[in-house]
Amino acid sequence: MKKNILIVGDGGWGTAVALLLHHNKHNVRIWGKFPDYIEYLRNSRENAKFLPGIKIPEEIEFLADIDIALKDIDIIVLAVPTQYIRGVLEELKTKNLKIPIVSLAKGIEQKTLKRPSQIIHEVLAYPKNRIAVLSGPSHAEEVARGKPASVVIASGNKRLAQELQSVFKNEYFRVYTQNDVVGVELAAAVKNIIAIAAGICYGLELGDNTIAALLTRGIVEITRFGRAMGGKQATFHGLAGIGDLITTCVSTHGRNRAVGVRLGKGETLAQILGSMQMVAEGVWTTKGVVALSKKYKVEMPITNEVFNILFKNKKPMEAIYKLMTRKSKSE
Repeated sequence: MKKNILIVGDGGWGTAVALLLHHNKHNVRIWGKFPDYIEYLRNSRENAKFLPGIKIPEEIEFLADIDIALKDIDIIVLAVPTQYIRGVLEELKTKNLKIPIVSLAKGIEQKTLKRPSQIIHEVLAYPKNRIAVLSGPSHAEEVARGKPASVVIASGNKRLAQELQSVFKNEYFRVYTQNDVVGVELAAAVKNIIAIAAGICYGLELGDNTIAALLTRGIVEITRFGRAMGGKQATFHGLAGIGDLITTCVSTHGRNRAVGVRLGKGETLAQILGSMQMVAEGVWTTKGVVALSKKYKVEMPITNEVFNILFKNKKPMEAIYKLMTRKSKSE
């Protein structure tokens, strides 16, 4: 059944999902906070800043007025970086929404240490059975071009997850369902930290053996952390876990990996962030995950060393030496 869907957020992933849903014959609108940029998108039909070279069909609407954007909408897709979700939701809080909300965000809010679905639940006083999260290995650049990808939609409401599965799936976008919202969101958040570590290794030209070891021990670390906070083991071995980790660490599209590469080549975090237009969620997620790992008493050596490189000016090779010379143990 055709749906009226609002994408909240005009970045690359929001645009790619809009193209996907338009391909699926739904009516799609994109709302953005900055009227000038929305006007530019409406006229140019290309999100040149975040998704260059992809033409946007005329049928996809661009709106800056949130009241008009919400009119007769069936589903909201929240395509906003985690650190900005709360501010955007404050604009929706008085709208008395009762429709499903799908979060695409991958991170942990710095100040509150909350996951995206928790922020939605808190700010909008929204029932958890109307919230879902979509995650998995799915770079915007490839999805926008119709290249095959598989993802997972998680919700505590099985019927909602199945309904959304039918909305998003098509011949190049395979969608699985499950109910482990906690595990899916934590896997999505922490893999960005490991991606920064992978980028550092690429920047230092350390080789394939190093990357293989990092990914293997990285998923162990993600799983240990996620299970301590209530996630299910199987989630971390699926698309939201190892699947997304592989893509984010290996692909040159990854922003977090790109940050790591530049750190490995000797740039400072301030220099890197000052030159980026897109948000690298893993930088700020690192702070949140370190705080949560202390609270839940979870050992996270890779995450801690990424934190030291990002925020304590530790030299990357010193961090790697520290990891490689830890006390010997069994696997």
